[in-house]
Amino acid sequence: MRRLVILLLLLSALFHGAAHSAPGAAAVLFERDWQWRLEQSPEYATALGERRYNDRLSDLSLAAARARREHARVMLEEARAIERAGLSAQERLSLDLFVFEKERQLATLAFTLVDPQLLTAWDGVQVRLPRLVAQTPFASEEDYRNYIARLNALPAHVDGLIEQLREGIRTGWTAPKASVRAVPDQLRALRERITDGPLGAPLQRIPATIEPALRAQLLAAGTTALNDSAAPALGRLEAFMRSDYLPAARDTLGAASLPGGPGYYAFLARNATGGELTPAELHALGLKEVARIRAALKDVVAQTGFRGNVAQFLAFARSDRRLFAREPEALLARYRRVIERATTRLPALFGALPLEDIGVKRLGQAGAASQVAAYYEAGTLDRSAALVVNTERPAGQPLWEIETLALHEAVPGHHLQVARAHALRELPAFRRHGWDDAFGEGWATYAEGLGPELGFFRDPFSRFGYLNDAMFRAARLVVDTGIHAFGWTRQQALDYLNANTANALLDNEVEVDRYIAQPAQALSYKAGQLRIAALRDKAQAALGTRFDLRRFHDALLGNGVLPLPLLERVMNKWLVGEVNGAEPAPAPGKAVPPADTPGSAPAAAPATAPVDKPPATPAKPPAAERAGLPASAPASAPAKSPASPPAAPPVPAPD
Repeated sequence: MRRLVILLLLLSALFHGAAHSAPGAAAVLFERDWQWRLEQSPEYATALGERRYNDRLSDLSLAAARARREHARVMLEEARAIERAGLSAQERLSLDLFVFEKERQLATLAFTLVDPQLLTAWDGVQVRLPRLVAQTPFASEEDYRNYIARLNALPAHVDGLIEQLREGIRTGWTAPKASVRAVPDQLRALRERITDGPLGAPLQRIPATIEPALRAQLLAAGTTALNDSAAPALGRLEAFMRSDYLPAARDTLGAASLPGGPGYYAFLARNATGGELTPAELHALGLKEVARIRAALKDVVAQTGFRGNVAQFLAFARSDRRLFAREPEALLARYRRVIERATTRLPALFGALPLEDIGVKRLGQAGAASQVAAYYEAGTLDRSAALVVNTERPAGQPLWEIETLALHEAVPGHHLQVARAHALRELPAFRRHGWDDAFGEGWATYAEGLGPELGFFRDPFSRFGYLNDAMFRAARLVVDTGIHAFGWTRQQALDYLNANTANALLDNEVEVDRYIAQPAQALSYKAGQLRIAALRDKAQAALGTRFDLRRFHDALLGNGVLPLPLLERVMNKWLVGEVNGAEPAPAPGKAVPPADTPGSAPAAAPATAPVDKPPATPAKPPAAERAGLPASAPASAPAKSPASPPAAPPVPAPD
């Protein structure tokens, strides 16, 4: 039935194509493009909970890359031809966003058809495939048949990957040796554990609801697919990386060394930050922020009772075992408690409260030791959203960082923002499931600063954790631009992070390798946070005592993910309405869990649930932001200083 509906929509679009004036023309275009995207990116569809393409892997051939470029060009032309006069305000915003995204996609492809970072130790098939398996449902015979077909599709997927990598060698668009040196061994490790590792795990737990004879049949077919399709494909890719790609990979680290590299990196930086700052200006901004936050760190270090300088405290904070959880389960439990506390206090800061659940789970993936401390995994109809915690490296999980990291990755950070977008059923699917680094990571970084207003950062150590992460975001501006615009070495980048943060030394190595492998992405956190904080300051200055933080946050998140130029335009219109006393359009309040699949047409917007409005929450004044400390952080008397510096202060007891 769904395919019939889509076919009818497409026929309708063709019939009315000449006029392009009916309000439905834009919706048809958005849905057509969305369905094409799900079909062309089956891994993405699986991650969203769309099951129709669980038997496939994406086509990475050069022909498919050209087809994607042509599709983007056609979609952009059709979008520009739509008559805007008959569209509602939200439809116009959707059209603006659609055009913005297609223009950005085509501008990126104008530099190169192939992604120079397509396969690195940080992100590649050896990382994505196990993660994809973890996101795939395994409950029915159909689920297992799909998975077996997906395993048998791996050889063609790898062939396309190799074709793109060869094209990168030919055109000079290669990854740095530093980013790919570990890839062959990662592929070998995945291949050697093909049946008892993450790829074979689903076959070892075929549910008892499937009758025994069929279970045996699925196990045999799956084992054959692993051994005859997946393992040889991974082996072929490993051999290519060792013999062909690694010798041809570039010795330089920075994106500026690629063909047209300075312009390419400047373009990536603008995309990542949602603005027009040059790499040099972003570097200077980072240095300024690092200096500001370092001054604030001195005060917090003094509050802990530590007698020594900031550098000595950083070394203490990253190494004293009293500052780390003793057991993985204790660490996970601590994250759960922070999320529960934050969730109960959200009504003070937000009027719209999505009801999607979020859990906490361990990162069960080979190679976890080289991955980040934690990340957010969005929920679908098949699984709850989760804060995925890396318990393989206890040294990368200090207790003083847990509050800040949970606020960033869960609530009110990524989970609140993503679940809020899912609930906006009146919006097209590409907006409910969209992403923009400057908005998404900027919001999550801004959300860390809401900790005091949610009752967190009440002790000097957790306040230090907040400031350390703020320092980390600022240092990223310096390090990423240093590597990709100013020729920094890997060691220079490591030395800078180690000198300015209390992150575990291995954590900083992982981070630097990430920046090398993903030019400019790390710029989005601090740049986005500063832009969002500036919008809040502007609204507070304009509204004074009438400023309502709940209304501000609901307006900020009430249109899904928007690139910052579009977000600022929307928020400026909202502010005019607030200043003039205009009653804004009601935003969804307590949203229900999503009942539609990612590929379905939007349902009606849920009704707004009444929420008793608490007294207006005071905004964080700009002076406190400049000081680098949460404005409402409670005062804490320093502990009694030990006799001689540097000595260890009292520390929070591990679980």
